[in-house]
Amino acid sequence: MVVNLDSGITKVELDNYGNHKALSDVITCHITESLCSRITFAEYMDLALYQPQHGYYVTAPSKIGATGDFFTSPHLGSDFGELLAQQFIQMWHLLGQPDRFTLVEMGAGQGLLAGDVLRDLAQHQPEWANHLDYVIVERAPALIAEQQQRLQPWRDRGWSIRWTTLEAMPPDSVTGCFFSNELVDALPVHQVIVQDGQLQEIYVTLPEGDAETAFVEQVGPLSTPQLAIYFQDIQIDLTSARYPDGYRTEVNLAALDWLQQVASRLQQGYVLTIDYGYASDRYYNPMRSTGTLQCYYRHRYHDNPYIHIGQQDITAHVDFTSLQKYGEHCHLHTVGFTKQGLFLMSLGLGDRISAISQSQASDPQMLQTILRRRDALQTLIDPMGMGNFGVLMQSKGVDPNETLIGLRGEQMVIGL
Repeated sequence: MVVNLDSGITKVELDNYGNHKALSDVITCHITESLCSRITFAEYMDLALYQPQHGYYVTAPSKIGATGDFFTSPHLGSDFGELLAQQFIQMWHLLGQPDRFTLVEMGAGQGLLAGDVLRDLAQHQPEWANHLDYVIVERAPALIAEQQQRLQPWRDRGWSIRWTTLEAMPPDSVTGCFFSNELVDALPVHQVIVQDGQLQEIYVTLPEGDAETAFVEQVGPLSTPQLAIYFQDIQIDLTSARYPDGYRTEVNLAALDWLQQVASRLQQGYVLTIDYGYASDRYYNPMRSTGTLQCYYRHRYHDNPYIHIGQQDITAHVDFTSLQKYGEHCHLHTVGFTKQGLFLMSLGLGDRISAISQSQASDPQMLQTILRRRDALQTLIDPMGMGNFGVLMQSKGVDPNETLIGLRGEQMVIGL
């Protein structure tokens, strides 16, 4: 590609093209060096998102938020983090107010949620500065740098905030809560397909000849028996007559590995997982024949992961039943499963909306601010959007009869 610098193409676009080309070359190298000259889709997705030099999340700070490819609940204001802080405070009390309470945020994005949680705790529980150990687990160096910059004022004030990996955390070392918001959907997934009554896997390989696309798909035998075991555990048989030939979907084995690591490091406390997804019977509904894989590019979504490589987010919905069942294998008790809208309302979001509705503000600028905040709060609980996100609460070493504030509304225990 020859680029004329006077043609109106920006430096950002040049950098994006260079990154796209470099990442495509890295993926091509992995394919040519692999057995049978192909890699699983999970390997492809992992490289596209997390490759240390060119993966999507390496340059993610400029791609997240109102002007980026997508936004999350913390981008709508501080209310989401403030309400979560109230849940964490109750957890601390239920655990007997331990001298050291550890919050482990996994996939902390730009650090917005951490800042909102810490700000609320400083206001309502200032003594927590002596008890709280805030730990962030993050893979992307660029995001770590932005988090550290954003949270430095809290560290300067004496709050314990540190960055690590799950692997570096000792077993049974955490009393507190592991939590994540829209993390599991970005873990790399395998893609499987039903062909001639057999469960097969989709691989990524190189095209033959002078093709326009950099990568093409190839169908072959399952790369690991864990894929078949996965469906046995959730009692779904994709080879039954209920599923049409060509039925295609995803399997998130990485989520199970992640949950096992979390469970092994939790001595006592909770695991809070917030994400979009379904229970298994809905996820693997025969009518959902093309799966849930989505790509996000400049606030638009599509289903082609082989374009905008390194420049778009790739996600798949979460199978909450598998997290529940595998969690039980890892000695995690399922406390409850609800929707984000109900969860936040139980934590007091309804009171915040009511207070806004009773505002007597007449200044036009103040009125616009109030209306924007009201719209943001409504977005958090919108049943057609974020309000329909799943909230899974699991625990270890905690009295199962204790009720968490966020689960006092309507709740469902999945798999029962």
